[in-house]
Amino acid sequence: MGRNPMRAAVTLCAAAALAIPLGAVSAAPSADDAAGTRQNQSQQTRDPVLVDCSWQPAVRPETFLLACGDGNSRLVSLHWIRWDGNTAVGRGTNAVNDCVPYCAAGTFHSYPVSVRLDQPRAWEKDPGEQHYTRMTLTYTDGRPDGSPRVVTYPLWA
Repeated sequence: MGRNPMRAAVTLCAAAALAIPLGAVSAAPSADDAAGTRQNQSQQTRDPVLVDCSWQPAVRPETFLLACGDGNSRLVSLHWIRWDGNTAVGRGTNAVNDCVPYCAAGTFHSYPVSVRLDQPRAWEKDPGEQHYTRMTLTYTDGRPDGSPRVVTYPLWA
């Protein structure tokens, strides 16, 4: 043990005392590992998304553009009652341009709607992600001229 046996013994005991807790900690999953496991589990059970015109996924969006080309129909003030692996249900307002006398000079009118999203499928951009592929709007108080009370749209992506 060299010239100072007491110092060597203390050093060995200190090293052993430090090694025991380190070994126990390294054998247990770290907080980062546990968080990663939770994140992987939540990714595997993620709810479907609603994909917008710019191919951006959203869960429970407050707005959604229906007329991607000209912006003359959009959903605003959306409040979601249900959003799960099969269906999303909410309420909001459909703001629709009457395009009178033409769209650039038209006026937007607001119509209360209930919104239903369903038929989730794998998303082409990210096959691990599910997205809703159908939207049904039900006008609850008035509706745009010529529009039926219930309208169903296939969703892109």
